[in-house]
Amino acid sequence: MRIAVIGATGAVGREIVSDLSESKLENCELVPFASPRSAGEVLSFHDKSVIVKAFHLAEVRKCDYVLMSAGGTFSRENAKSICAEGGPIVIDNSSAWRMEKDIPLVIPEVNGDVLENFTGGIIANPNCALIQLAVCLKPLRDAFGLEFVQVATFQSVSGSGQKGIKELSTQMEAHMKFEDVQAQIYDHPIAFNIIPYIGPIAESGYCEEELKIIEELRKVLKQPELPIMPTTVRVPVYNCHSEAVSVQLGEAVSLDELRKVLREAKAPIYIPDDQKLDFPTPRSVAGRKEVFICRLRLLNGQKRAKWLQFWTVADNLKKGAATNAVQILEYLVECRRSH
Repeated sequence: MRIAVIGATGAVGREIVSDLSESKLENCELVPFASPRSAGEVLSFHDKSVIVKAFHLAEVRKCDYVLMSAGGTFSRENAKSICAEGGPIVIDNSSAWRMEKDIPLVIPEVNGDVLENFTGGIIANPNCALIQLAVCLKPLRDAFGLEFVQVATFQSVSGSGQKGIKELSTQMEAHMKFEDVQAQIYDHPIAFNIIPYIGPIAESGYCEEELKIIEELRKVLKQPELPIMPTTVRVPVYNCHSEAVSVQLGEAVSLDELRKVLREAKAPIYIPDDQKLDFPTPRSVAGRKEVFICRLRLLNGQKRAKWLQFWTVADNLKKGAATNAVQILEYLVECRRSH
């Protein structure tokens, strides 16, 4: 099974290669591609050295599957050509195809069933902040129903790729030397700062990242009218997104009922209050593939309520991007074997 990774030298691409090397997939050959300036770099895969190639459409089409993390513009220009006429299946990490009606938007443990009859084409990987939110909401929605979602995200700079990581590092160093801090990729300095929006702001007042969460969560959960109020915030953290979430469930529940559902669910990983020293933080979750949830509480400390609050953390380069893409591939391969 030949698996192409396009954008293999980027922040997400390197994590895809790492996750592929640790995956359940057998007899895999990695074929990494990147821009011409990154061609010739060497990656390690299954203890072997693999040379990165410059993107070439004919070469990519010789592969069985393509995991792509090269940005929306590149994807819009190339994805359909790659998978055309029986070409390889494309799993795309950009936002280019997520809201296309006939293209599945997939989080395997939430809506993997949409892949059971998938025959070919493009599969979209959701927004990083949306993935961990949906993973937390799925068992709660299935058990009690879901009527309203409010979320504030605290998103790391790696969500902007290598350039975001470099921006924070450069500004941190300048700040420590009492030098002027210059913003390059963000509108404001990010070091020791918080930016209360991510992307352009629409007439509605919602920014681009918030609109992605609204649209994609409705599609993934198959609840097209679900009321959602997100606030997305960029914070000076290198890796991992954190979220403070408030939801209105379909029925009043107790904390014990909520805990039971989360303990029995395959995902997310629930950390109870008596283990607060193990509560997820960006420092403790970085490099992990799982989604973590903690700090369950009902409205005003009531014994039973429809309103629930919780905290969740996940690595945006792992489950928020690379890990989810590789899990889509694993799920897809398993579906094809079972058929």
